[in-house]
Amino acid sequence: MQVRRPRGYVGSKHETIGSDVQAVLQALNFPRNVLGAEAVTRIESMDPAAWYPIQDLLDLMETLDQRLGNSGLHKLGRALFKNSHEERVKSVIKSARDVVFGIDGMYRHANRGQAIGGWHVHHFAPGHAELDKTTPHHCAMEDGILMQALSMLSVTARIEQPICFRRGDEYCRYVISSDVRDLRWDHEKAA
Repeated sequence: MQVRRPRGYVGSKHETIGSDVQAVLQALNFPRNVLGAEAVTRIESMDPAAWYPIQDLLDLMETLDQRLGNSGLHKLGRALFKNSHEERVKSVIKSARDVVFGIDGMYRHANRGQAIGGWHVHHFAPGHAELDKTTPHHCAMEDGILMQALSMLSVTARIEQPICFRRGDEYCRYVISSDVRDLRWDHEKAA
């Protein structure tokens, strides 16, 4: 069976860090009810610093999508950011600019392989940013990562996806809009 992939994504030897997979457990109130006892035991036994096939995480995302929908995936994204990125980046992220231009670096910190897709900043202006995504991760989960990173900075924002891989497009475009235009949005150029 042919599996559809985002534009430019091949995913050769694509692996993700164990803490990303384990974030699924933090995102669920009753993980055994959603995933089953065997899956929970397997996830709990993972080393958070070791590398695992990306399919482990993608399969879990599909389960969350089917059983909980976007709200479960948003919660996963928030938990994943806290688990794998927050501690490491909170001293270097000073504004939404750093989140927007740093999301690809965060992705590559927790994912490795060849032709694994990524993030590209399409546009950045006061209170507005557009990013293109070609990762295999579920869109709603990535939305949760962005929202958690921005909330760490006290930046309220709306995220829309006018272009979405899951709706048949070749990639995803995230449009971030915010009324915040001070140093929290762009520490380099406050409006």
